[in-house]
Amino acid sequence: MRLVIARCSVDYAGRLSAHLPLATRLLLLKADGSVLVHSDSLSYKPLNWMSPPCTVSIIEPDPGQADAGVSEIWKVTQAKTADLLVISIHEILHDSAHELGLDPGLQKDGVEAHLQKLLAEQIELVGHGYRLVRREYMTAIGPVDILAKDDACASVAIEIKRRGDIDGVEQLTRYLQLMNRDPHLAPVTGVFAAQEIKPQARTLAQDRGIRCLVLDYDAMRGLDDSDSRLF
Repeated sequence: MRLVIARCSVDYAGRLSAHLPLATRLLLLKADGSVLVHSDSLSYKPLNWMSPPCTVSIIEPDPGQADAGVSEIWKVTQAKTADLLVISIHEILHDSAHELGLDPGLQKDGVEAHLQKLLAEQIELVGHGYRLVRREYMTAIGPVDILAKDDACASVAIEIKRRGDIDGVEQLTRYLQLMNRDPHLAPVTGVFAAQEIKPQARTLAQDRGIRCLVLDYDAMRGLDDSDSRLF
C-alpha cells in the first residue's frame, strides 16, 4: 500500500461529476488497484475513490496548470468503464509504501456465523427455487459467505452481516467484480443479507444492482412465537 499526503485538487468524471478544491488530503493506492482520497474527517469514508481494476498514470501538467502550482497529475482510469479520476498534485508532504501481506479476512462474530449456517439451511428465504452451492466460497480476496443458484440456475453471491452498513456493500461489490471475471460463474448477482440494513447501505446496494434481504434471526432459529404477536 502506498500512502501519500499531498496538497491536491480532485476531479471525477463518470456517472456523475464531482470536484474537490485544493486542500491537504491522504491518498491511498492499494495493492488491489483501488485508489482512495481521504480527508481528516468523515471517519472511514473516502471523499472519492476508484474501484479496481484501474490504472494510474502520472503526466506532466500543461503550462497553464504549472503556472497554477500543479507539479504532477495522476489520471486514474477504470478498466471496465469510462470513469476517470484526476488528481492534480500541488505538493507532496509525505510518500511511503508498506507491504501489508495477505489479510486473513474479517472474522465473524457468533451471530453472523450462525446466520450464515441458518441461511444455508433455509436458502429458500433468499428466493423460491434457490439452492445452495456452498458456504464460504473462496475468492482471491476472501470467502463469500454463501454461493447459491437461483431458479434460472444463475450464480448468486450472498454476503451476511448482523448489521448491514456501507462497508459490507463495498465488500460484496469487490467479490462480485472478481467472480464476474470467472466464465464458469458469470453472470453473478449479489444479495446483501442482514438483521438490519442501514438506509445508506441499502441505497448504495440498490445503485449497484445488489438485492437487500432482512433476516429475522429469531424466526430462523424457530424462536418466533407467532401466537404472541400483536401484529
